[in-house]
Amino acid sequence: MVREVITYPNKLLRTKSKDVKVFDEELHILLDDMYDTMLSENGVGLAAIQVAVPLNILIINLPNEEDIQDKADLIEAINPVITHKDGVQINVEGCLSVPGFNEEVKRAKHIVVEYFDRNGNKQKVEAEDFLAVAWQHEMEHLSGHLFIENLSIIKRKKFEKEWKKKLKTKN
Repeated sequence: MVREVITYPNKLLRTKSKDVKVFDEELHILLDDMYDTMLSENGVGLAAIQVAVPLNILIINLPNEEDIQDKADLIEAINPVITHKDGVQINVEGCLSVPGFNEEVKRAKHIVVEYFDRNGNKQKVEAEDFLAVAWQHEMEHLSGHLFIENLSIIKRKKFEKEWKKKLKTKN
């Protein structure tokens, strides 16, 4: 089922998510709904807080060489923790909760993440390049942050001004 993606400046996006304690059918339904929602919004990642559920859950599904998001490549991460970061990369990022806005963000080039899968099995993964960006972007959501907070003061002020104007014309 596709859920509504909440957008900036919704205060829920500032919520620090809580760890999942129970790996049950309810969790599986949420993960399946998040996947349906992410695909319907043409996203490559989604944190549970973006569908108004403040739990430490994220999914990532990058397109493959054929530009297809193969469900076999889907990452479902529960209670993820970055245990190592190194290197630097700059990429243009966007966000389903900040639709229509993209900007360059500096992130670690290589990371190591530990997390649990949907069945509560512990996992460890190394990620580089765009996959590392996706992990870091989604994990920021879990701590109540958005990628726009990584912008310089000047870019952030410009964004806020344009976003307010956009919201006014929408209403």
